[in-house]
Parts: sequence; C-alpha cells; structure tokens
Amino acid sequence: MFNQKISISLSNIALIIATGLLILLLWQLRSLLVVLMISIIIASTLVPIIEKAEKLKVPRWLAVILVYLGLISVLVGVGLIIGPTVISQLEKLLKTLPAYLAILQEITANFVMSFGMNEPTFIEQINKIFDLQALTAWLFRSSQELLIRSYDVTRGIIGGILTVILAVLLSGYMLAGSDYLINSLVNLFPHPLNEKLKAQVKPVSQKMGGYIQGRILVSAILGVAITIGLKLLGISELALGLGVIAGFTNLIPFFGPVLGSIPALLVAIAQGGWVFFSVLLLFVIIQNVETYVLDPLLVGSSVKINPLYQLLAVLGGAQLLGILGALIVPPWIAGASVLIENLYLQPKLLAEKTQLSNH
Repeated sequence: MFNQKISISLSNIALIIATGLLILLLWQLRSLLVVLMISIIIASTLVPIIEKAEKLKVPRWLAVILVYLGLISVLVGVGLIIGPTVISQLEKLLKTLPAYLAILQEITANFVMSFGMNEPTFIEQINKIFDLQALTAWLFRSSQELLIRSYDVTRGIIGGILTVILAVLLSGYMLAGSDYLINSLVNLFPHPLNEKLKAQVKPVSQKMGGYIQGRILVSAILGVAITIGLKLLGISELALGLGVIAGFTNLIPFFGPVLGSIPALLVAIAQGGWVFFSVLLLFVIIQNVETYVLDPLLVGSSVKINPLYQLLAVLGGAQLLGILGALIVPPWIAGASVLIENLYLQPKLLAEKTQLSNH
C-alpha cells in the first residue's frame, strides 16, 4: 500500500509538471495560437457562403478561391473609394482635437460659474479635469497599452500584416479541407467522445460565425447611419471619419458604442448646444435601434450569449491581447458556450430528470 501511495503521488507530480510545461509551451506559442484563433473565426464566418456555393454544384476548393477573391475585391474597392477621405478626415480630427478640448473646458467653466460656483479653487479643479496635456497623456497611455499588447503578440506592424495573411491562408485551407481536418482532430479522442465532439463542430461554427456576421453587418449599418446623420446635422466635414470610427468600435460589445460616440460628441459640443444635443440624440436612437431591432433581427436570439460572459470576454481579451483580444475572444466564448450547453448542461439536466423519474 505504501508503494501504491508513492506511485500515485509521483503520477500526480508528473501530471502537474506536464501541465505546467504545456502551459509554458502554449504561452511561448501564443502568436501562433492567435493566428489559429483568427483563422477559425474567419473560416466559421465564411462557411455559410461556401455551403451555398456547394449547393450550386461548385467544387469546394473553387468556391473557397472565388469567395476569397470576391471579398478581397470588395475590401480593396471600398478602400479605394472612401479610404483617402477617411484618412484626411481623421488627420484633421487629430489636429483639431486640442481646440475641441479647449472649447469643452471653457464651456464647462462657464456652466459652473452660471450657478455661482466661481471660487478660484473650484474653477482651478475644473480646469485640471480638462487639462489638455494631462488628458492627452492619459489617452495616449491607455491607447498605447492596448495597442502594445496587440503589437507584442503580432511582433510589430510587419508581423501584424503577416499574421493577417497567414490567418487568411489557414482559414482557406480549413474551409477547403474541413472534413479531413475535423476527422483527424476528433479521432484523437476515445469513443464515444470523438463522435460527440464531431457532432458539436457545426453548432459551434454556426454560433461563432453567426456572431461575427451579425457584428460586422450591424456595425456597417450603424457606420453608414451615423455618417448620414452627422452630415444632416451639419458635421459634414468629419462625418465619414466619425462614422468609420463608430462602426469599427461597435465591433467591441459594451464599450465600443460608447467609445465610438465620444469623438462625434466632442466635435459637436464645439458647434453649439443644439448640435451637441442633436448628435447625442442621434447616438441614443441608433443605439436603441441596434439593441432592440438590428441585433435580434440580424444576429438572432440563437446566437446571443449571456451579457456577463460577453463582458468578461471583452475585459479578459483586452487585458491579454489588447484591442485584438477584445475583438476575437467574444466569438470564442460564444462557441465555448455551445460546448458547455450541449456536452455538460443538457446531459446533466437529463440525468437529473431521469433520476427523479426513477424515484
């Protein structure tokens, strides 16, 4: 019995060491893991298009090539059409940002003084809140920290470009040879676990792909709506750039819509109170339309995950991988929720019901 205890203890120690080494190895290979995560997200998003092409008797490999060529053509075309205007407007926004902050500082001080709170120390505190150098430095540090995390994972700008290219190529390979890859992976597990895992591939892919499809489509609609709305409200010189910012940040759940509205509101407050409240009302209306109309219609109730899980996914992803993590971790949480639901929660509830019925 003494020898048995020693052997069990040694096996546990070996398991702990192996687990630690595996975690260390995965951390060293985190760049590759990020590429794989992005690849699987892209593949899951494009699966419905590939399947529709297959129904039209198009070979799967040819469908993959045509879909990727089509997407690249669309992205390049959109970039050529609106890219120069967006870049020029964003440059103008960055140049005029100190002036907008100064106007906001002055408006706030005047608003406070209108209530009789004109003591020098109080006004000085207000000025400190909107101190241009401190605020700019804080924004720069916060943005830099998020960007550095993404920058470190992809090993720089060139590494980021190569990461995107590699992720696209891997996703194409996954789509073209999905059956072989799935069978190879699930066969590593014993029966009947391999069959259960294989049955979960499609629902996990649908949830991850549906999540990304919905977010992209909703964000594109909001970007266009905000651009048109800002033009109608008199901010035409920066409308497209602000609309692109709002559309891109909207890809990030919870915090994205708020972050996207800040630049537009900052520009609007410099135009006067009426323009500011009009822009604020525009964002409130659009946000409610997204929450109660676009998300249920375009994303669908079957794709939604618990808001708490989404929030934790965004915070955890941003902490680990910066902005990149806030974008790619939520769809993985959506996919993981399918596995937990189908492989653990449903069998657990079924077992409990069976046990109660037997009693």
